[in-house]
Amino acid sequence: MDETYVGVEGQWKYLYRAVDKAGKTIDFLLRTKRDKVAARRFFDKAIGQNGSPETVTIDKSGSNLAALHAVNAERETPIKIRQVKYLNNVVEQDHRAIKRITRPTLGFKDFHCARVILSGIELMNMIKKGQMKCRGKTPLSAAQQFYSLAS
Repeated sequence: MDETYVGVEGQWKYLYRAVDKAGKTIDFLLRTKRDKVAARRFFDKAIGQNGSPETVTIDKSGSNLAALHAVNAERETPIKIRQVKYLNNVVEQDHRAIKRITRPTLGFKDFHCARVILSGIELMNMIKKGQMKCRGKTPLSAAQQFYSLAS
């Protein structure tokens, strides 16, 4: 789990992202602040949609650590926390796909629009990674999968 910066309305906003060992996207959330409340919201959302992980690897961010301690305080079986700067390189490398697309735009003008556009970018990356499985007999290309969702 890690967060990256995205320009919205001339200010930095924080895109929280989590990936698994294989680099598959688990969840993402755009927040205005980088604090314990925002990190807690992200962890609650990710755990609610994907289930509880055994271990979470984070960098040296104090807000992420405080949020995980708050999550663990309410659980019977705590989540193991690994706070090592260099073990989250998988998610750091995964940020590239987002940065490659958002950097030329020079930021977003509206927070709501940024959320919608970043959700589309994340969805496209999930399709490229093979996370979206279609039920048809013939496999669809990434573009065909995206268009089938849009129509």
